[in-house]
Amino acid sequence: MAQVKLADQGSLLLVDKPEGPSSHAVIAEIRRELPKGTKVGHAGTLDPFAGGLLLVLIGRATRAQRFFMELPKTYETVARLGWTSTTGDPEGELTHTGRVPPDPPDLPTGVIRQRPPAYSAIKVGGKRAYALARAGEEVEIPEREVRVDRFEQIWRRGEEAKFLIECSSGTYVRSLIADLGDAYCLSLRRLAVGPFRVEDAGTELPLGDALGKVLPTVEVDEPTAARIGHGQRVRLPGAPSGHAVCLDPAGQAVAVVEVVDGTARPRVGFRS
Repeated sequence: MAQVKLADQGSLLLVDKPEGPSSHAVIAEIRRELPKGTKVGHAGTLDPFAGGLLLVLIGRATRAQRFFMELPKTYETVARLGWTSTTGDPEGELTHTGRVPPDPPDLPTGVIRQRPPAYSAIKVGGKRAYALARAGEEVEIPEREVRVDRFEQIWRRGEEAKFLIECSSGTYVRSLIADLGDAYCLSLRRLAVGPFRVEDAGTELPLGDALGKVLPTVEVDEPTAARIGHGQRVRLPGAPSGHAVCLDPAGQAVAVVEVVDGTARPRVGFRS
């Protein structure tokens, strides 16, 4: 595990999660390396059977979780064809049907409607869907709209095929594969979250640098930074409309603000 150095000011740690442990277990290991009471979170879990990029939020970076959670994701998955799984992955009850999707299969892109798998972390009636499913209860999760920007078959060998998928946050790759016909995810790896890539795992970014990769940045002088840090609205002529991150003269994140007609209203503060 990468050594954490920037927790006091808040940071984003890129982790290459191995297959096997849960995301919670990985985060718990990082938490043990930090001073007691340090907040540690994530920007989207990975199932235990899956590996790849996990964005770990440390200290004040946990306050900006939503801006990292909303980023699109890139995955590669190897599917087993002609089989079904009750969970959409190797951990479920497997059934060999011999019904194989065509080669090449019809791979949907654009905005699609998708039903998340019953074995997911979505809450139903206040309880996790996977807990209800494992208890033998019938789980019906409503469909949702997601966006698939790229869905490409890379190769097919016998009853296995590899796919590359670029999609919006909230997309379930297990459902995409199951909807091809009789298939389930044999393996799954997250390659990227927005501009962050698994090849850079082990990198720890200061909060200001991390947010600057996903939001416009506005540099402000210290008096303005102090006002923003106290939750006051300020004029930022020329700043783009929408959300932006304000940086103080030292380059540290002061707050995420929402800019409307040149006036910035603090939405998430990082100074206290």
